[in-house]
Amino acid sequence: MTTAGQTRALRGRRALRPSGDDREQAILATAERLLQERSLADISVDDLAKGAGLSRPTFYFYFKSKEAVLLSLLEPVIARADSEFDGAIQRLPTDPRRVWRNGIKAFFTAFSTHRALARAATEALATNAELRTTWLGFMQKWIDQTAAMITAERERGAAPHTILAADLATSLNQMNERTMMAALSAETPAVDQQRVVDTLTHIWVSSIYGESG
Repeated sequence: MTTAGQTRALRGRRALRPSGDDREQAILATAERLLQERSLADISVDDLAKGAGLSRPTFYFYFKSKEAVLLSLLEPVIARADSEFDGAIQRLPTDPRRVWRNGIKAFFTAFSTHRALARAATEALATNAELRTTWLGFMQKWIDQTAAMITAERERGAAPHTILAADLATSLNQMNERTMMAALSAETPAVDQQRVVDTLTHIWVSSIYGESG
């Protein structure tokens, strides 16, 4: 016979079973830990499932691939990098250099605190279509926002009309991507991590506000 106390205890034990969210987070935590040790190419689905205390079929209930896990890890990092752009165009007239620098710094800080993730993303971009589509979507958003900000600065007379704003915005954002990822991956040559933000800010401000040669 089961007593009321035993029933409550059983219920308590059942309540402690991992939820779907717990299992998903365990997979994500395992992936982030393993990426500190080796590349995504050297991590298998079995590694992720075992590290999370799950079976391989259970893994596939939450993610369709290890690249999908990487994408889930990247999304909040990208969102943090993106957050500094909110309202930036309204802040530009007050202190343009600071606004541009803060945007560049937000992006670099978001990825420098997850550099293993940044390295994995750089490697996977060349081979995974879904990740590349997501990344290019954000890149296009940042390019469009940058172009709009450059245009606003030109219209208020703060920046000269030189090359097309869209071309300048595209070049600057692609430069940021390559320069930052090289620094975070410890490539040679690369700009020292301590100087990346100031170096890129100098180039952005000089390109946007300098006269054409």
